[in-house]
Amino acid sequence: MSVSAEALYRMSDVELLAAYGEARRQFLEKKFTRDTNRARLVWIRAKMFVGSSGGVTERNMAIDVSEEIARKGQELREMTRDLDLLKVDVDIIAIVIRFRGASPPPAAHGEDTLEEEPERESH
Repeated sequence: MSVSAEALYRMSDVELLAAYGEARRQFLEKKFTRDTNRARLVWIRAKMFVGSSGGVTERNMAIDVSEEIARKGQELREMTRDLDLLKVDVDIIAIVIRFRGASPPPAAHGEDTLEEEPERESH
């Protein structure tokens, strides 16, 4: 989206609320996609771990050097970056709405939080 704050402030109330709704929709779609890919990555890691031979350390090392896992991890980091940028757009629109004296529609619990990628525990 990336509309400037000045352009947002010049929008009518109806246009501003429509922009807010569209930005929230895009944010939630990207968040769902990112979370789905994160879960797939965890599943692939677990499947590789179980299918490998050797001790825990050897299995974890094999997973860490896997090109497929590295590529999917990079894609996940890029999706998280895009999600963060969409969240900035949503927040700017909400700030403009509040600045006008109105309150933006309430967000569902937990959908605005951008959790950090869980770090893999060392064994």
